Amino acid sequence: MTHDNVLADKSIDFAIRITNCYKYLIEEKKEYILSKQMFRSGTSIGANIHEAIQGKSKPDFISKLGTSLSEASETSYWLKVLYKSDIIDNKMYNSMIDDLDELIRLLVSSIKTTRKNLAEE
Repeated sequence: MTHDNVLADKSIDFAIRITNCYKYLIEEKKEYILSKQMFRSGTSIGANIHEAIQGKSKPDFISKLGTSLSEASETSYWLKVLYKSDIIDNKMYNSMIDDLDELIRLLVSSIKTTRKNLAEE
């Protein structure tokens, strides 16, 4: 993996958005429980991607990206709960979900490509 990694860069951007959303939720909405769950899973996506990039092997890389994918799914869940509870509005929800969906597509693509390359070795 190179240092110019679109997945890693987008995961950092998403973690910053999640952090800003979390700050907004605790400061403006006084919502501490659901937002903490969203914050934890949303920032974990990128942490696992960065661990994957430093992975010891392709199977390790795939495993860590799989963990990122699980965290992305959990983040989607918390965003939906926040939205359906009228804690975040439609605009914020759609914007966050769009970014998250892009990360999920990149994760799925990276996992599939690495599995294919591993099978061809």
